Amino acid sequence: MDCGTGKVEEKKKTEEKKKTEEEEKKKTEEEEEKKKTEEEKKKKMEEKKKTEEKEKKEEKKEKTEKKKKTEEKKKTEEKKESSEEEEKKKKKKKKKKKKKNEKKKKKKKKEEEKKEKKKTEENFKEKTEEKKKTEEKEEKKEKEEKKKKKKKKKKEKKNEKKKKKKKKKKKKKEKKEKEKKKKKKKKKKKKKETKKEEEKKKKKQQQKKRKKILSGPGDRSLQWQN
Repeated sequence: MDCGTGKVEEKKKTEEKKKTEEEEKKKTEEEEEKKKTEEEKKKKMEEKKKTEEKEKKEEKKEKTEKKKKTEEKKKTEEKKESSEEEEKKKKKKKKKKKKKNEKKKKKKKKEEEKKEKKKTEENFKEKTEEKKKTEEKEEKKEKEEKKKKKKKKKKEKKNEKKKKKKKKKKKKKEKKEKEKKKKKKKKKKKKKETKKEEEKKKKKQQQKKRKKILSGPGDRSLQWQN
């Protein structure tokens, strides 16, 4: 029984160790996933920063170009005063168009960023759900395994009990048989001894009888011999 208890304890320790290892594995995976998400976020922030810097550079470039054009305009105005109003209209139209295009471009970019953000969130959600399902599946599998082991252990215990009972019964039967044989032997021995005693008694009686017959009138030499 002590040996059995030891095995149960050992099994329990193994299961606890397995559970601890699985929990640690789960924790490590969660930390890695978190780290990955943080890195992706950081990467996107850096990309956004680069885009903003690029826009600033473009704006600066535009300003420089504008300044250059203004100076050219001034020179042109000095040369052509008559076409001043027409030139203004053209530039205003161009500027308006450019502004409109920039606005459109920014709007498009913002929408793309929004879409990308949504996509990233959905991916993360999907991964989390998948992970959850896998964990639930593993947990279910583990429970089933434990159930099977418990059932097996119960069956083994039952069989062991049955075996012991059978052994005990056999031992009892053998003991009974042994006792029976012993009694039989004793009886036989007693019978033999009784028979021997009876034969001895019979012989003694016969000798007595013979002696009596021989002690009567007759040859006394025979009596002496007997």
